[in-house]
Amino acid sequence: MANPVKAAFLSRLSKQFGRLKQLPSSLSLFEISSGQLRIYIRYSKIHSGHRSFYGLRQEDLKQLEGFNSLICFLWDSQTEPVFVPFSDFEDIFSALTPASDGQFKCQIYHDDGLELYIANAGRFSIEGCYGWEKIEGLVEKNKIHIFPEFNHSQIQTFIGSIGTSKGYDIWVPDHDRNKLDWSLAEKFHCREELPSRYKPIDDVVREVDVLWLRKGSSEISAMFEVEHSTTIYSGLLRFNDLYLMEPKLKPKFSIVSDEIRRSLFHRQISRPTFKMSGLGEVCNFLEYKDVYSWFNRTRGAGA
Repeated sequence: MANPVKAAFLSRLSKQFGRLKQLPSSLSLFEISSGQLRIYIRYSKIHSGHRSFYGLRQEDLKQLEGFNSLICFLWDSQTEPVFVPFSDFEDIFSALTPASDGQFKCQIYHDDGLELYIANAGRFSIEGCYGWEKIEGLVEKNKIHIFPEFNHSQIQTFIGSIGTSKGYDIWVPDHDRNKLDWSLAEKFHCREELPSRYKPIDDVVREVDVLWLRKGSSEISAMFEVEHSTTIYSGLLRFNDLYLMEPKLKPKFSIVSDEIRRSLFHRQISRPTFKMSGLGEVCNFLEYKDVYSWFNRTRGAGA
């Protein structure tokens, strides 16, 4: 029996873009618009822990290589499909070994911001991948999505604004606060002091570019290091120190940078030191364009 979520998706896809061509040797690979785009469709229910689980067949991914292609992730009660450009992760998958069944194991975390976890590679934000416009933009070859260039302080402003919209208290290092760009976002309040529980690691925590703390509490929910001109490795070392010094501290760790540094993040997070500490399993990579899309989505939705 056909999966109703996948069937409904395929129905809309064919109505919008015409006849679909199913590729050989796969039930999940399709071409649309006379071969302009290939789509790999994966579905999962939402399981405990707000996670959905997917297997990506190595043989299927090979049929995406060199083509304008997307991986579409579907789940129950989804308001908009998620379309992830395969080119964003092609280098990562090519460096990995699939499981014994020939699949790369992936999960999506549906908490504060959508994250794709790829086993043995780490977490990656896919907040900017929602919506049918993602596929429309790729089909219409002349349609170009232009993301403005932002500096370090502007990205900090966006991340702080997103956290404020979600109801968190915000920490930005003292020396960065007067650089935040209030022409981009409504001014938010920064905490004056860090909770006393972090005194033993205060000198490390207070230098993290942006912290989200649960409103009125001492619990850090997310940490963001914006690596605009500094090395990704330095941010990972700071996270690693925090992760080792305070094992009960379990926030979301995010390295934020330009998309061209995604492969560098993967190489660095794959170092033995980060694998042994466990940081490689909990730290994700967040692109500037995803921050910008996330900011616009939270500003429009109000949360």
